[in-house]
Amino acid sequence: MTREEIIKIMSVLRGAYPQFYRNVTRAEAEDTIALWAAMFAEDDAGLVGAAVKALIATDSKGFPPVIGQIKAKMRLLTERKGMDEAEAWALVASAIRNSGYEAKQEFDKLPPDVQRIVGSPNQLRDWSQMDSDMVHSVVASNFQRAYRTRKAAAAEYSALPQSVKALMLENGCKLLEE
Repeated sequence: MTREEIIKIMSVLRGAYPQFYRNVTRAEAEDTIALWAAMFAEDDAGLVGAAVKALIATDSKGFPPVIGQIKAKMRLLTERKGMDEAEAWALVASAIRNSGYEAKQEFDKLPPDVQRIVGSPNQLRDWSQMDSDMVHSVVASNFQRAYRTRKAAAAEYSALPQSVKALMLENGCKLLEE
């Protein structure tokens, strides 16, 4: 986004929340514009504008949205509905049933994000040898929790600006695949 596009969006917010922006000084406004320009530099102005308008339309508290809320709304507006933890577990449960002798083939059929949580074909084979009640209660619960946590972490990572991701990579942080 350009500085001019940021100013247009800030004008929309000022119009929607006049009381909040009433006593803002020129220096404060410039600082805010600079921050927003940095945080939304890689984003499409139309998408940011749509997210801001959606937040204004659903606001019942009377406060303008913060950058994180806008980024979250942008993700909501653009993300494809992915698999939830129950759907992911259903795939794993099906793979477990055939993993006594075919663990490698069953593991290879799983989506990459599910494979990362399962770990290996050997894990499928181990689960196939366990008591069924234990697998469908304890293992299922642990898997679903891990899937939910990983999905949330991936969403948070995808919201980071490229400069922060580059810094993480530079410092040797383990990155989540998007």
